[in-house]
Amino acid sequence: MTGKNGQLGSELMGIQMSYPGYRFVFLDRKDLDLSTLEGLSGLFEQYQPAFFVNAGAYTAVDKAESDKELAMSVNGIAPGKIAAICKQFGTKLIHVSTDYVFDGNGEYPYLPDHPTSPVNYYGQSKLQGEQAAMEANNASIIIRTAWVYSAYGNNFVKTMLRLMNERPSIGVVSDQFGAPTYARDLAIAIMDIIEKGAGHYGIYHFSNEGKITWWDFAVAIKEIAGLNCQVNPISTADFPTPAKRPAYSVLDKDKLKKDYDVQPRDWKAALKECMGYLERI
Repeated sequence: MTGKNGQLGSELMGIQMSYPGYRFVFLDRKDLDLSTLEGLSGLFEQYQPAFFVNAGAYTAVDKAESDKELAMSVNGIAPGKIAAICKQFGTKLIHVSTDYVFDGNGEYPYLPDHPTSPVNYYGQSKLQGEQAAMEANNASIIIRTAWVYSAYGNNFVKTMLRLMNERPSIGVVSDQFGAPTYARDLAIAIMDIIEKGAGHYGIYHFSNEGKITWWDFAVAIKEIAGLNCQVNPISTADFPTPAKRPAYSVLDKDKLKKDYDVQPRDWKAALKECMGYLERI
C-alpha cells in the first residue's frame, strides 16, 4: 500500500499484527513516488499483490490551489495508472478519496452516486483520480472519507489539543457540517473489505457516525481532555482560507454497510479511543 507515513498508512501498520494471514508491504515516497510512478511495474512483478491500497495522496488542500501540477499528478493521474496495472496483474485496487468531490450545498448525507462538483482544486484533483481509476479498471473500490484524524501526523485533533494548551480561548468554525473519521476505524474497514474478498466494486463512503460541526468537534476534544480553554464558534467568513471548504459533507454509508457489513461506530466513541491512545504515547 502507498502512504506508509500518512495517517491511514500508519494505522494500517499498527493493526497488521491482527491479520497474520496477510503479508503487508508498505510504500513511502522513496519506494514509489506517486508523481512519477517510476518503478511501479517492478514492484508488481516483485510482490504480485492480491490487493493494492492506494492511501497516498497530495493532501495540502490550501497549497493545492497554487501547486496544481503536483496535486494533479499525485491525485488525478496516478490512480488511473495504478488501476491499469492492477487490472494487468489481477490485483484488486482499493483507492481512498474524499468528501471534497462534493460542492457542500447538500442537506442530506451524500450517496456515492450523488453528482460531484468540487469547490477547490484538491477536490477536483481527487475527483479526476476517481474517474481515471474507474475508467482504467472498473473492478476498483473507491472509498471516500472525510475529516480524517489519528494519533499520527498532523490533524484537527492534535492541532486543537496544542492550541487549547497554549491559549485561553480559540475560535472554531461552526457552520460547516460533517462527520469525523478515525483513521484506525477506516483501516479496520479496509481490512474487513479485504477479508470478505473485495468482490463488490464501485464507490463507497466511510466515516464515523454522526453529524457535527468543527466547533462541536473542538468542544468534544476539550471536554475529553479536561482543558479550560474557551472555544468560541465563528463563521467560515471569519476564517478565510485559500481553498474553499464544503459547508456540508456528511456521507451516506449504507452501501458499504450492505455490501460489506461494515458498521461504523459513533464519532465520539472513536474520538475518546484515539485521545486515550494519545495520552499513552
